[in-house]
Amino acid sequence: MWITKVSIKHPVFATMVMLALLVLGMASYGLLPVERMPPVASPQVFVQLNYPGASPEAIENDLIKPLEEQINTVNGVKHIWATAREGSAFMSVEFRMDANSANGLQEIRDKVALIKPNFPKEAKDPLVLKADISGEAEPVVQLALRSGTLSLRELSMLSEQVVVKRLRTAPGVGSINSNGLVNRQIQLRLRRDALNSYGLGVDQVMDAVREANQDVPAGRIVNGDHEQLVRLEGKIKDPKQFGKIIVARQANTPVYLEQVADVIDGEQERTSISRLDGQSVISLEIFPIQGSNIVELGDGVKAVVEKMQSSLPAGAELTIVQANSDEIKSALNHTKTTILEGGILTTLIVFMFLHSWRSTVITALTLPISVIATFVVVHACGFSLNMLTLMALSLSIGLLIDDAIVVRENIVRHLGMGKNHFQAAHDGTEEIGLAVMATTFAIVAVFVPVAFMHGIIGQFFFQFGITVTVAVLVSLFVSFTLDPMLSSIWHDPEGNRFKNWPRMGRFMAAFEHKIEYLHEIYGRFLAWSLGKRKTVLAAACVFFLSSLFLLPFIGTEFEPKQDLGLVRMQLNTPIGSSLAYTDDKVKQIEASLKSFKEIASVQTTVGVQSSKNMAEITLKLVERKKRRSQDDIEKEIRKVVGRIAGVELSVGGWKPIFITVFGPDPSKLTQITGDLMKKIAKIPGVVDLESSEKAFTPTLAIKIDNEAANDLGLNNARIGSALRALISGETISHYLASDGQNYDVVVQLAEQDRRTAADLGDLYLSSSKSNSDGSPKLVSLRQVASLEKSTSAQQLKRLDMQRRVSLYANVQGRPSGTVSGEVQALLDKTELPAGYHFGAGGQQAEMQEAFAAFVGAIGLALIFIYFVLASQFGSFLQPLAIMASLPFSLTGALLALFLTGTTINLFSMIGFMMLLGLAVKNAILLVDFANTAKREGLAVKDALLSAGQVRLRPILMTTAAMIFGMLPMSLGLGEGGETQAAMGRAIIGGVISSTVLTLIVVPILYAYLDGWAAKRKARKALKLAVVSA
Repeated sequence: MWITKVSIKHPVFATMVMLALLVLGMASYGLLPVERMPPVASPQVFVQLNYPGASPEAIENDLIKPLEEQINTVNGVKHIWATAREGSAFMSVEFRMDANSANGLQEIRDKVALIKPNFPKEAKDPLVLKADISGEAEPVVQLALRSGTLSLRELSMLSEQVVVKRLRTAPGVGSINSNGLVNRQIQLRLRRDALNSYGLGVDQVMDAVREANQDVPAGRIVNGDHEQLVRLEGKIKDPKQFGKIIVARQANTPVYLEQVADVIDGEQERTSISRLDGQSVISLEIFPIQGSNIVELGDGVKAVVEKMQSSLPAGAELTIVQANSDEIKSALNHTKTTILEGGILTTLIVFMFLHSWRSTVITALTLPISVIATFVVVHACGFSLNMLTLMALSLSIGLLIDDAIVVRENIVRHLGMGKNHFQAAHDGTEEIGLAVMATTFAIVAVFVPVAFMHGIIGQFFFQFGITVTVAVLVSLFVSFTLDPMLSSIWHDPEGNRFKNWPRMGRFMAAFEHKIEYLHEIYGRFLAWSLGKRKTVLAAACVFFLSSLFLLPFIGTEFEPKQDLGLVRMQLNTPIGSSLAYTDDKVKQIEASLKSFKEIASVQTTVGVQSSKNMAEITLKLVERKKRRSQDDIEKEIRKVVGRIAGVELSVGGWKPIFITVFGPDPSKLTQITGDLMKKIAKIPGVVDLESSEKAFTPTLAIKIDNEAANDLGLNNARIGSALRALISGETISHYLASDGQNYDVVVQLAEQDRRTAADLGDLYLSSSKSNSDGSPKLVSLRQVASLEKSTSAQQLKRLDMQRRVSLYANVQGRPSGTVSGEVQALLDKTELPAGYHFGAGGQQAEMQEAFAAFVGAIGLALIFIYFVLASQFGSFLQPLAIMASLPFSLTGALLALFLTGTTINLFSMIGFMMLLGLAVKNAILLVDFANTAKREGLAVKDALLSAGQVRLRPILMTTAAMIFGMLPMSLGLGEGGETQAAMGRAIIGGVISSTVLTLIVVPILYAYLDGWAAKRKARKALKLAVVSA
């Protein structure tokens, strides 16, 4: 090969090329952004809606339905999801994968702008966002601001005025969410009786405050060469001055605000409560801007926090509760360690087989050069340093050294023929070159389809497939250049290589003796197998079919559950519960968790998603080696916390079981899902089962008599605006305090005047009609409306423009995929009334999509492998001998998964695919040498026996290198190592079985096909002879 000749003749040039790859690779590595997982261009758009004080039904009718009608006309829309809660709603628009989501995003913004003028004026502007499922949607750092001396109000001011502003100076910081705030607020608490006695409506008071509390620019005056700005200063300097605002005049006597309202310099109503280890705190969540380096962002925030500590008031402390950047750094470092450990173990295997530290160094240099050089392409492609790119390199450790092993072993064999080092380096590489290229292209044929799988799965694994492909191609280049070049100039010394290490010499001699004995045993067994081909093939088939019976005992799941040392709990108290009631239940849970010594910290947020009956608790566990598994801890938490009455609890994050029921009648949907929940709850492993349909919230319905209201000078909008201000409160102005901060001025009816329906009925509203003195007429609410007790849904869920009810559940003690399958079987047996149907979703749907993508990728990989084999051997038949043996590699993989209790999941499927390439690699080496021996005149059986003896050592070397390279990965040590373990275990088991069966089954299939081809050729020759006669 010309590239090998150039390297041997110009060693300095070859060395400079390798150094250039290393320098460029290290430079590229330093430029790579760091994140947990690769970014995925999710074909989704989110729409956030806010309508303060509105019920879910009102939001559904006034906002969601009109938006759905508009959005449904956008090209490429696949699904429209919507959830309405009190005061807010969230919509998710999912596009087809072939649609242009960027154009879709703009179209949706246009549709929202078109429909927005028709929204109620009280509704806030909708927020349209592009979806992000890359991990940037989660906070990178969570902080807690606490103090033993400062009040929560003082802490809130410190957080908003100092801490948040300084945190924004850290590079990469996007939005910062705060929980547990107690902000200052100027409250104007109107007294109903006073308003009625003075004949005032709330709108008169609101207008008077707005007009009084403002600065008005009046222009400028010019006096010769000088100008002066003129400004009317009306802003109130002291909260007490609000009481002196004149809100009306009666008989030329002013009516002051303090006569009809209490002016309170107080705090806004709390919507959330945050605690850390039982102490009240202000919690801060820091989100990154898109494309930022998560690790650098985390380090930057830590630096800002460290500098800020000394300047905080005495007694105040800013604590880092959780840093996802640290978790990402830990996970990435663990993967790097896995790569290093795999490389060391692989190098030791090479040393044991080659008995030469120089040969070992020559071979092992392929590893660092290939890994580091791969970063050049990773950076050029715009990839990041994430779990999948590093996992790809970790997976490649055994592959990267394979080509170098085969090349070096063949060079050593040629040295044994008496050739000089230059000739041996050239001839050894030349002889094995095409076979090595074929083995590498077989691996490429496997992983290129992985990179281009369809759907979200394809985007997720794109960087993985490309990284593996680039790494093995670089290793091929190094094997054809650096290895023969060093082999030609860096010779092993003559004589005993271990004279200074006698023990090592004895160990190597014993190891070599075992290898020679294995050669002898293998030769005899192969010869016997070639004589008993049907018996051996039948036994191999039985072995393979027997392994398939393990499938029902091997669980399935979308991805392995990772032990990250974090337990997330979500809980709900009964509908209508106050924030204080929910907080009391949370405190009971916090007290029960104190018995768990494995919990390092407890972070609590009460009032999640603006719902006073919802709370979240995050438990940070001690380091993994000092505790039980996260799954065991979660199981015990369910038992302990489950004893607390009045709480609906869910332990864990995303729930894998997801079922949706559609139908026209809400009451019928409730009945169907209720019956279904009872059946699902009986399935072993199902826990935390809940429905999206919650109990109804007690509601007071105010029904307006439009005719009476019109006669008295009122309408729905006027009445609704006044009631919202009186009941919910309305921000009508801002108070500029001496600290330079603006605080809301809120008008609201005094609490004692808004407790019952009777209180509301006695409210007086300002009419558009006037009294004889010009003042507006007052009309009581009872005159124009009736007040009736009713109920309202806590939340409403919709999908594709129709209501739905969904069921969610966690899984405990069993593989989630297995449980999902049993749930699906139950749904298949359930008969629904006409007009009702189940919707697909959850892990079952994701698994079906992912496995379908893998099946397509495997089919494409097999086609490409056939192309490679046919090109290598120049035959349409011989590739079939190799490919017919590929299923046998699954035997060991399934057995390994069964013995280790590992599931079939996304990552073990990647292992299955890799086994196709590994099995082909070994078979190519065997068949290639068999073909060479045949061309040299040997009979088929003798050619196969010769090929088996010559290729046994490199096959054993590459197999052992792969096994030990995967060993650190298969152990799954470190937080989040479960994903790597599934892949490593599948590969190790499959490599062992495929190697054994390849060495036996492939020669047998080769012999069968060769015999069939010979008979066909003989029959064809006979026909020609007959025709000629």
